Amino acid sequence: MNLSSLTALAVIAGTGAFAGAPVMAQAPLPASQVRALNLARNTAVTENGGLSVYRPQPCMFKTSSGGGDCLVDDSPSGYTFSFLGGNPGWPEDGSAATTETEIQIAPDGRSVLSIIYNGSPR
Repeated sequence: MNLSSLTALAVIAGTGAFAGAPVMAQAPLPASQVRALNLARNTAVTENGGLSVYRPQPCMFKTSSGGGDCLVDDSPSGYTFSFLGGNPGWPEDGSAATTETEIQIAPDGRSVLSIIYNGSPR
């Protein structure tokens, strides 16, 4: 048996070894949660003067996790997000946040139910 045959055999054996391994799949997020995250983030940006002067906390850009730590309530009454914000670049350069926003979005993710708080960090 030559080296190329051994390499081919190793590749075939290696891939077969993983064929029976269980795959852990993450449940997909509901579309309403992704819409709610986007709406909450965009509403905060608008309320605080636009992207040229305000950026929300990085968790508000984590679409694949539905807002991560910024999502504080997911219930039949809707989605509530609470997050900090500040000048563009504030988390990266270590600046303090200047704004805290708490906002509730409808269960279908299509409308703002309430801006609970939007002001100085509490």
